[in-house]
Formats: sequence, C-alpha cells, structure tokens
Amino acid sequence: MELQGLDKKKMHSLRSKQKADLGSVLRKSWYHLRLSVRHPSRVPTWDAIVLTAASPEQAQLYNWQLSRAKRLGRISPSTVTLAVPDPHGQRIGSGAATLNAIYALARHYEEELGLAIDPKVTNSNDCSSASQQETTTIRLVGHLTKKHILLLHAGGDSKRVPWANPMGKVFLPLPFLAADDPDGPVPLLFDHILAIASCARQAFNHEGGLFTMTGDVLPCFDASTMVLPDDASSIITVPITLDIAANHGVIVASKSHADVEAVNLVDNLLQKPSVEELVENQAILEDGRALLDTGLIAVRGKAWEALVMLACSCPPMISELLTCKKEFSLYEDLVAAWVPAKHDWLQKRPLGEELVSRLGKHCMFSYCANELSFLHFGTSGEVLDHLSGFGSAIVGRRHLCSIPATTVADIAASAVVISSKIAPGASVGDDSLIYDSAISGLVQIGSQCIVVGINIPEEKDRIAEPFRFMLPDRHCLWEVPLVGSAERVIVFCGLHDNPKNSLSKDGTFCGKPWKKVLQELGIDEKDLWSSTANQDKCLWNAKLFPVLSYFEMLDLATWLMGLYDQRSESLVPQWRGSRRVSLEELHKSIDFSKMCVGSSNHQADLAAGIAGACISYGLLSRNLSQLCGEILQMEKSGVELCKEFLGMCPRLQEQNTKMLPKSRAYQVEADLLRACGEEVAATELEDKVWAAVADETASAVRYGFREHLLEPLSSSALDCNMNGSVEQIFHSKKVVVELPVRVDFVGGWSDTPPWSLERPGCVLNVAISLEGSLPIGAIIETTKERGVLISDDAGNSLRVDDLSSIVGPFPSDDLFRLVKSALLVTGIIHDKIIGSAGLRIRTWANVPRGSGLGTSSILAAAVVKGLLQISDGDASNENVARIVLVLEQIMGTGGGWQDQVGGLYPGIKCTTSFPGVPLRLQVVPLLASPQLIAELHQRLLIVFTGQVRLAHQVLQKVVTRYLRRDNLLVSSIKRLAEMAKIGREALMNCDIDELGGIMLEAWRLHQELDPFCSNELVDRLFTIADPYCCGYKLVGAGGGGFAMLLAKDAECAVQLRELIQDPSWNLNVTVYNWEIYVEK
Repeated sequence: MELQGLDKKKMHSLRSKQKADLGSVLRKSWYHLRLSVRHPSRVPTWDAIVLTAASPEQAQLYNWQLSRAKRLGRISPSTVTLAVPDPHGQRIGSGAATLNAIYALARHYEEELGLAIDPKVTNSNDCSSASQQETTTIRLVGHLTKKHILLLHAGGDSKRVPWANPMGKVFLPLPFLAADDPDGPVPLLFDHILAIASCARQAFNHEGGLFTMTGDVLPCFDASTMVLPDDASSIITVPITLDIAANHGVIVASKSHADVEAVNLVDNLLQKPSVEELVENQAILEDGRALLDTGLIAVRGKAWEALVMLACSCPPMISELLTCKKEFSLYEDLVAAWVPAKHDWLQKRPLGEELVSRLGKHCMFSYCANELSFLHFGTSGEVLDHLSGFGSAIVGRRHLCSIPATTVADIAASAVVISSKIAPGASVGDDSLIYDSAISGLVQIGSQCIVVGINIPEEKDRIAEPFRFMLPDRHCLWEVPLVGSAERVIVFCGLHDNPKNSLSKDGTFCGKPWKKVLQELGIDEKDLWSSTANQDKCLWNAKLFPVLSYFEMLDLATWLMGLYDQRSESLVPQWRGSRRVSLEELHKSIDFSKMCVGSSNHQADLAAGIAGACISYGLLSRNLSQLCGEILQMEKSGVELCKEFLGMCPRLQEQNTKMLPKSRAYQVEADLLRACGEEVAATELEDKVWAAVADETASAVRYGFREHLLEPLSSSALDCNMNGSVEQIFHSKKVVVELPVRVDFVGGWSDTPPWSLERPGCVLNVAISLEGSLPIGAIIETTKERGVLISDDAGNSLRVDDLSSIVGPFPSDDLFRLVKSALLVTGIIHDKIIGSAGLRIRTWANVPRGSGLGTSSILAAAVVKGLLQISDGDASNENVARIVLVLEQIMGTGGGWQDQVGGLYPGIKCTTSFPGVPLRLQVVPLLASPQLIAELHQRLLIVFTGQVRLAHQVLQKVVTRYLRRDNLLVSSIKRLAEMAKIGREALMNCDIDELGGIMLEAWRLHQELDPFCSNELVDRLFTIADPYCCGYKLVGAGGGGFAMLLAKDAECAVQLRELIQDPSWNLNVTVYNWEIYVEK
C-alpha cells in the first residue's frame, strides 16, 4: 500500500510539471545567445555550426544565411560555419548526411592542421601509406573531438510548407519577440533555434561533442539544464499522450538504470507504435504517457570520438548508398547502433553491420525534459497556428514594414505584416502572414493567408479597368526566381493542401479535390501530368504554374484558384499554350543568388524608408545605426543613401533645437559618418557627444549652472574676492561629514544621464556600514593661510595657491580632480569669497578601490555637502545629490544619482527621478520591520570579489547604446526600473525570496547591457553560490568589486560564508560584516 501511494505521488509530480513559458524561455535563450557571441570567453559558443542541404544550390543559399547571421550577431565571428549538400544532390538520408557533414568539417580543419585524409588509403595494400594515413586521421580526430559542434538538419524539399521551399524551411520568418528589437531584422526560425542551442552548448561544459537538431522544430526549453552523461550519446525526450506517440518516434527508457533524475538508459526505439506495441515494450510511463523522440541528440566523449572516426572513413559508405539509391536515417538507423536491442534489426539495413561494429560499443541515454514545448513547423497551417495560438502573445505583428493609415487601407489587427510594404487601398485579413513583399493597392488578401516574396506593381498597363487581385481565405502565394529566366514565377496553393497526396488519395489544390478542380477549370489530367511518368499524380509534380508576364500570371492565378466566373474560355488556351512548371521543377530551378540579392535590396529599401522618415519627420527615435547596417546591404546605392541622410543632419538640429537633445543629434551624425566610412570624423565627433551629455545634465540640475564651470577665474575677479569680507564666511569653521556606502538591489542604470534626463528612473538600494563604521568621509576647515590644501587617506597631498588654476576638464590621472570639481560645482571658487582665508580638505574611503559600492560618488557627496555647509549653502540631501551629478560629468566619469542618494539617505529606500528642469528626485524610505532587518542581516552576504572595476568603462558603452536608441538596452533599463518598484513591494511584504528572484533578473539584465560586467572569477563565485542562494548580483555597474549573495535561509548563509572562504576553492574573496545604516 505504501508503494502504491508513492507511485501516485510520482505520477502527480510528473503531471504537475508545467510546460515552460514560451516567452520566458526564448528571452533567456536569446540572452544566452547574445552573451555567447559578445563575450565567448565567459559564455562559450559553438566551435562550428553545420547545416545539411539538399543540393549545392541550396547550400549556397544556406551559406549566405550563415554569413548574414554572423553579420547580425547571431553567430560568433570565431565560429566555423558550413552548409554541406548531399553528394550530387541525391538524397542519402539524415544518418548518412550526418556522417557527410562531420566529414566535410574534418576536411575544413585539415588546412588548419596542415593534414590530409584519404579514406581510400585505408583499403590500400601499401602498409606504409596506410600507417601514415592512420596517424594523420588519429591527429585529426583528436582535434575534432575537442570541438563543440552544432549540426542542424535542414535539407529536403519542404513539400508540406511549399512557400518556404525557396528560402529553406529553417529560414522561414518567425517574429517571436520581434517587438523587443523593432529596428532589428525579422527573427527567423533559424535564429530562435540558435538561441535554444546556445543554452545547449552550456550543458557540454568543456568536453567536446556534437548536438544535432532538426530545421522544422523549435524545442522550447532551458537546454542549459540538460544532464548529458560522459562517453555516450543522449537523446532528449518529453512525455506525450499516446495518440501523439502513435505518429512519432518513441523512446523506451530503462527503469532500472537511472543514475540522475530524468536520465535513463535507452532500452529500445519504436517508430509510430500502436498501443499494443507500447505495452509490449513497456514504453508507457506511470502516468499513462510515453517518451517522444524530439530529434535532439547529443554525443560526447568516447562515443563522439567513435562517430568522428566513422565519419572520416564514410565516403566509400556514401558511394555505396548512391550506387544502390538507398538512404539511412539518423533517427532510425544511426541511433540504433547505440541501442543493443536494435542491433539485429540494424544489421539487415544498409550499412547496418558497419554501424554496429563501429558504434555499438557505446550506449545511449534518454534525458527527459518535462517542461519542453515542441513547436513543429511541418505544415503551413502549423506555422499560422503558432503565430495566432500558443505563441501569439510574443508575436511582433508589425515589424520593419511600411503600412498606410487605417483610413485608406484595411489591415486586420491580427495580421502579421513583416518586412513588407502595403500600399493604400490594399486589404489584409485576420491572422494572415505577409513577409518580404510589396502589395499594391486594390489587392485583397483574405484571412489565414500566407504571402511571401510577392512584389505586385502599383499599376497595370490596362486601359479598360483598374487591376484588382484577390487571394481567397486560407491560401498561400509566393514568387520564385528561376535560373535563366528574367521573370519570377507566381506560385499558389491552399493553406491545407498536402502536395504529397495523390489524385486518388484525397489530394487537393486550393482546398478543393482534384476532380472538382479539373471539372471547374475545364482541363484534363494530361494537361498536368505525363501519362508515361511512373509516379503518383499529385500537386508536387503537377505542371500548373505558367511562366508569363507578371500580370498574365496573376490573371491565370485568379482563374486557377476558381475566382473567375466568366472569360475562362480565353484563359484555358492561354494557360495550355504557356510554358508551365511544377513545384518539383521549381525546387530544382530556383535562382538562389537572385533571391538573396532581391531580399537584401527589399529589406534595405524598407530600412532606408524608415530611416528617412525618422530624420525628416521625427525626433530620431529609431536606431539609425542598426538601420544603416541593413541599408549598406543594398547592392549599389547603400552608401549614397547614408550620405544623403548625413547631409540632412544640420537642418535636423536647426528644426528641433528645443526638442532634440544635442547628445542624440551628435550621436546620429557620428553613426551616419561611420556608415559612410568616415571613421576619423566620427571619432572626433564623439567628444561633442560627451560634452553635450555634460551640458544637458548641468542644465537639468540648475538653471545657468554650466556657463562658468570650466572658465578660468580671472585675476581681477580673484582680487575682488580677496577684498571681500572673508571673516564673515570662513572664520574658524570645521565640518566633518561621514557617510555609509550603498548596495543596490535593482534599478541601476535608470538613474544615469542621459536616461534620467529624458525618462523616469527608479532604484531600490540600502545604506550600510562596514565592519562597524561609516567608511567614507571628509573633513573641511578654514585656515588663515590662503589657498586650498587637499589630502587623502593614501598620504597624497596637494596645495593650490592660485585658485585660478582650478579649471576643468581635469586629466584622468589627476588624484584630486574630485575635490577640484567639487570646488567648482559648489561655487566656492567663482561665487563665494575666499579672500585671504583658505581651506583644508581631507578625504578618506575605507573600502577597496573599484568596490562598486558607489565610493566615488558618495565621497563626492561628502565633499560637496561639507563645502556647502561651511559656506552656508543649500546642503540638503536632494541638492547635494543633484550637484554630484554635474560633478561627475565634469570629472568625465559620468554616473547617475543612485550612489550619492544611497549614501546620503539612511536605510532602505526606493528613489524615483522625474525628468525635467530641474531634475526632481523623490526618495521614499522603506519602513522596515525589525524582523525584516534581522532576516536581511542573517541571509545577505556582502562579499568583495577582489576584482577591481572601473565604472566609467562600462558606463560609456551603455550610454552610447542608449544614445543610439538600442531597443534591447531601452527595454532592459525600463524593466530594471519597473523591478525596483516590485522589489520595494516585496520588501514591504517581507518576501525576501521574491527579492532574490528580482536580483537574479537584474543581474541577467546587467549582463544584457554589457557582457563585460562580469568575469571568470565572478562567474565561478556565483556558480558555487547558486545552490545556496535565491539571488545574487554584483553591486553597481559590475565588472568586479562587491557582490551580494542572498542565501535561501540563515543556515545556508552560514554554510555559504564558510564555503566561499575555503582556500581550496581559490576564490580569494572577503566577506564583510555589515549593518543597515540608520541615522541616529
């Protein structure tokens, strides 16, 4: 009875594991992808990405797409990319294609090693040659087995998604998350596959191996969590219901060889099994489901080495297949070599004995990914289903498109219009997909239609009546350029037509049975199919599509789709007398080069239109740097267009002086200069960008504040000051200012100019003391001796007798530029009367350099506050915080308001900034309960990583991206500000665990902003700490300094403190005692 109860619990546990949220999984995967491309030393990327192709022509297209992916930052520049066609364009099966692809990659690495392999030598009688060749092969295999290879099976003819056949199904448009980067290119299925695969790469760690995926499936799950056994192959599975299992491959996992949860030895492989077969093979799980073969296969260690050895000798095997005109499959034949129960069956198959002999010593495991969502793009209907159903919430329905006003066109809200132009007078129905097309007026696209690559001209040379074209509901329409033909063939079919279904087996065209089509059109079978051909009569081989002038093809398309009630008599002879092609012939005759150039020019033209409108009519809200990247892909005139935009910049600034920040205008001009190849001029202009940021910051803090800050003090003004009444202001005054440091939970970057000057910001942080004291301070006192004496806690000192010499900007190696800047921004030099008296200023900061605790800004706040107090100025915390903003611009370090606010205001607070003149800050203290404070003290570790960081290096990169209006950066900072408010609510509710989750997301977003905000040691620290923590992040901008580790509970905190200070880990970190600073 107890055992039965346990089984029920396990069954409940299996059923209760929900599918992962699609948007969350994809966003995390894309984050991994971008991080791996931008900083591969931290997040390893694939050493090689290989695609299989059906023909050399398709491989040419795939190589173009791979180059494009590198240009767009989808693939690291260091990654080797190859598209490998089946030999002679003859199908050999996915298993043989796998060996062929690995062999092609090996040949690529030959040049790198200066080797040459010849599989024929293995069979030679020349022992010397064979021995030498064996040594060469072993060296090459040893090199290749250390590599991490992503293999994507993308060959084939896409019969069930015929409109994707020209581009390759793996490159069909899939605008998930497109709204996250509205100026970026339209995401493709391939891009999302790369994102998921980037997480899979993390599961391999440092051991080389192969990861295979299929080009028509998007497996949505966190692939970084996969557990892949050493020296074996692994197949990724997911539990499915038996009705689905009956039409797919099923994995039978052992119930007695589970070493790790979700990992089991594979006992058997079943193909489209009946329920009886599932029962007989014990394939049904305890919850009544079975394990689906997802097509995701990982091979590591010795199993990978054996597979590479086999691939290096595969050409004779493939030649045998070509001769016999046979195929062998990856998912049935090759994997069977790793499953002993399939060996007898496999040895009777083509090359089966060789596979068992070479691979059979190694085993296969199943990794069950319960949360995996399996998005299959096997039919046109499935593509639309994913856009309008399960994934509809994350679909970008308008992306890089030109669409008319709602009063002059009818475009359904649910329609997806991407990379397309729609003219006034056009109509697009519900849930339709328009991609890479130009639709003229008087064209009506029905509901649930797919239109790809169509370019219908604006006018037709027809006097009698205006041209109209209608595409009925549930139809697909696309164009194909043919080799050796100036015209592009217009192709169409019904959404649910299966081109493989024969005339006698429910085959359809445009949604109608073939017999009805033939009857209504008045044509015969012999018009479509040869009577002598020994093949099924189906849509795939029907000679339907005429090659004529564009509008003649549209006329005949209207007729063939059954939309003409009259005039058929004249169209039938025209159609019969034309040259006609089938889908099969089109597949073999596509002009891929012309298609790539046409698509590039079309998208560049769209980008140019958007950029031109942005400059002519708007306030530069688009990412022109990104748009110019597309414009430059234009075949001839890309640079000329960018030069034209550059010439518009002066007029742009004149027209928008009151609305457009100069910093943004200068950045746009610098980006256009770079697009035009004028790098030197762009670099020189960057000085104006940063000067404008400083000007705008000063203006937002105080009216007229900037005008005299960098001007030298004239001798006459100095003499005037000396004659003033010094004694009234500085007589025997001494001010001591001691401040805590701050640690920030979330919201950083939203406080930084120019963001905070243009958009609201919000930061949640806390003031803390370290080791029982306030670590930052300044003592300022008047002296009878004229001039200023400055000293710091490092023993450095400087005396300035001539105050007129204090003028910015200050060199970066000036040890006292902070104090000098404080003297300027407080007006001590220009506005106050120093006269015959002087100042002695001493500063200290008892924290490590580059701590990330806001030390520089808080020290500046201490000096500014002291100077204002000693001169009877406005020393309120809000005024000091705003003045420090200006001070940091003068110093050239940049920075926002959160550091000084964090140090000036005690305790935990949520601070919001509101843009305007002046910039307004609202500091809301959090009324923390004693229980909350006590729990934070118990669970939160403040750890110095020993890594020195310089915030301004990170800051300059982030600010530049913001000035460019990088959409990913903008959305990330918006999210950080939003989470600060959520974090405040969590703390108010004493939900520290939720705060931990917020810290983790904040850390992910910080790395999205700049991947160099972390390093190898920090990554190691967080990896070690992860099992004990609910949240962690570096404080401040990152790059080193201090880290916050929020333990799951007090016991975990104690264990973690001991663990990370254990010398055996070689972390060399220091855990500080801390307390929340509460003003007494």
